[in-house]
Formats: sequence, structure tokens, C-alpha cells
Amino acid sequence: MKKSELLDKELDQLSRLIAASTLPEELSLKAKGMVEQLRLSWEIGDFIDNLQRVKSYIDWIVHLPWAGETEDALDLVKAKEILDTHHYGLDEVKTRVLEYLSVLILQKQRGQGDFARAPILCFVGLVGTGKTTIASAIAEALNRKFIRIPFGGLGDPLYLRGQSRVHLEAEPGQVIKKIRQAGSKNPVILLDEIDRVADESLNTIMGVLVELLDPEQNSRFTDYYIDYPFDLSSVLFITTANNTRRIATAVLDRLEPIQMPSYSDAEKIVIAQKYLLPRALKEASFTEKELVIADECWSKIVRPLGYDAGVRTLKRTVEGVVRKVAKLIVEGKKKSVFVNLENIKEFLPSW
Repeated sequence: MKKSELLDKELDQLSRLIAASTLPEELSLKAKGMVEQLRLSWEIGDFIDNLQRVKSYIDWIVHLPWAGETEDALDLVKAKEILDTHHYGLDEVKTRVLEYLSVLILQKQRGQGDFARAPILCFVGLVGTGKTTIASAIAEALNRKFIRIPFGGLGDPLYLRGQSRVHLEAEPGQVIKKIRQAGSKNPVILLDEIDRVADESLNTIMGVLVELLDPEQNSRFTDYYIDYPFDLSSVLFITTANNTRRIATAVLDRLEPIQMPSYSDAEKIVIAQKYLLPRALKEASFTEKELVIADECWSKIVRPLGYDAGVRTLKRTVEGVVRKVAKLIVEGKKKSVFVNLENIKEFLPSW
């Protein structure tokens, strides 16, 4: 087969991709025009430089969920079960989340459209207090895809909204990338730690956030690479922050902050016993009898190195205990371990 025939075949394949897609009509015409321009550029000898760019662009636009949505679950009882499965305590936070979901469910049941004008929750609290996991629990409760965009150290607004195709290294921003990854136009998008962006880019990134979170604007969000408005009004945005001091007023006006409380030692003990240890044992393929921890040891496991507001340090400590026991079992030194006050120091971090 001649080279020209191979190229014609490739262009025909691009045309079929466009025809089989759910692109908006205007964008479909634009893409078809790009393919025809490629045919013309082959005839005048400027083909190869443009082929890969057009192929990459068409691949992006045809695989975006312009119309595809997941069906929402509208079951408040199930939502409460999911929240309880993911989090111990946090009763006030859970109640507020259930109230929030109740409004969304009522809007859906009474045919008032999507959740575009629902308040945007912002979970505020110290590291390890459950901000990210409660956002994922909301997505699970609604039967929506969950995607996370981290803002920690973010220094370039183009990271969010892409780069124009006039640049050789151009690519879509994280918002469009994550939408494609989700495969639906109505996921839950967690904008994580929006207060931790780089100082030099704080104002410009806050400007992008306003566009993302404002229902008057996000229905026509334009990524610089895609260069065509994408409707984000069906997306359920959730944000997190360690505190609200560095969040621009224009952004904060669109948020409903919910304070995530620190955990008490008593709550941490229950979390470790009911959630963290069983999960760590399962991940390490332990049986229930291979590792048993005496009740009186948990106060030391909760505070091996001092106070911590969240449960991340506790999670690492529990996983460390499991790893040490696993090593003893694999080496043949033990068949099972009972951790008590006499041997607890052997299993806790000492630095």
C-alpha cells in the first residue's frame, strides 16, 4: 500500500471517530474541518507536522463525556450507612452532610434540575481529620464518580485550564483530564487543599476557582487546549482547606465552610480497633488470631510520640505494628503475637 493510501486511511479513521462521537455540532464541524485541512496540507507538503497534533486533539474531544452521566442514588438511609462505614464519630459533620444531601435529593425528586446551585461544601480542618475521605463518601452515597485535584503547592493556573495548542507541548488542564478519567459529566470533584497554592500564583488560581465554582460561569468552562466550552454545571464540587485565611473572598463567598473537629484519644482508640486494625490485617493477609492487641495497649498506640489531631499518624503506627508481626511470622520466629504492656515497646516507633 502506498504512503498516500496509508495516510488517507488514517484520516478516514479520524473522520469515523468524529462521526461516531457525541460531540456538540459546532465542535464536530470544527473537527471535520481540521481533518479536511490535513488532506489539503498533504497535497502542499505540510502534512506530518500537523497530523500528530490533530490526532491528539480529536482523541481528546471524542473521548470527553459531553452527554454521559451516572444515575444518582437518592437514598438517604444508604447515604448514612456509607458515612458511618467511612467515619467514626463526627456526628455534627455527618448531620450537616445528610442535610445537604437531603436538599439535593429533594431537588432531583421534584424535577428542579441538577445540583448546580447547591452550596459548595468546604471541609476545613487539620491534616488527618477526614476531609478527603468524607468527600469520597459523599460521592459513593450519590453513586457518582469521585475525582481529586490537589492544590498543594500549585503554582500555575494553566495546570487547571490547559495550554493553547499553539504550543508544541500543549495539553488539557487537570479539570478536563479528570472529567475524561471519570467518564461522566457529573462526577464529584474534590478540589483538595485550596488554601495551599503557591504565593506567587494565589490571585490567578483563585480567579480560576471562581469560574469553576460559580454556576453562572461553569456551564461554559473553556479549557485553553480544547478551546470549546464544556458544561461543568452537573459537577458536584467539594473543597477542602486547612484554614480559610488564604482563600480569596470571592471564592469564600461561594463556599459553605464546615469545620472538621480533632479526634479525642477515646475516639481514636475506637477508630483504630474497628477500622484501622481490621483493614491493616486484611491487607497483610492475616488471620484474626495471628495478631491480637490487649485493650490496655491502645492508649500507648494512640500516642506513641505525642498528640496528633488527625488519624494519619495512628494509621501508620497500626500498620507498623502489623509489619513487625508479619516479619516475625515469615522468619518463623512466631506463629501468632499477643501485644501487651510487657512487649508493646517492641512494636512501636522509637524515634
